Amino acid sequence: MNIDPIKNGIVIDHITAGKGAQIYSLLGLDSLDVSVALIRNVSSKRLGKKDIIKIDAEIPVNFDIIGYVDPGATVNIIRDGVTVEKKTMEPPELLTDVIKCRNPRCITTTEQELKHVFRLYDAETMEYRCIYCETRAE
Repeated sequence: MNIDPIKNGIVIDHITAGKGAQIYSLLGLDSLDVSVALIRNVSSKRLGKKDIIKIDAEIPVNFDIIGYVDPGATVNIIRDGVTVEKKTMEPPELLTDVIKCRNPRCITTTEQELKHVFRLYDAETMEYRCIYCETRAE
């Protein structure tokens, strides 16, 4: 399989195998009008298998989504064929409008204009809770 190198764009690497599709969906990459490659189950010395996402354009990326789905992932910014920046993802303290509160009594259910905000409750277990009603995220 040949995937051409990126001249200017973003490579999301070291994604835990199987989580690439979730990141792809949450970032809304299917709606882009640029080349995007989701490569699944690539051999990796560090992970055994991993997923990779290559975006052939510099677009704004919500790093919180990547940190929430897979905190071990890395993001490489490519310019003129060279990696100019490499970021290691971490779980975000606050997660806004990525997941929705499932509590039917939460204020976000009745007040549609309110953002769905979750706070990292336990970093070890990656547990997030709604800031309004304390319901645990799925």
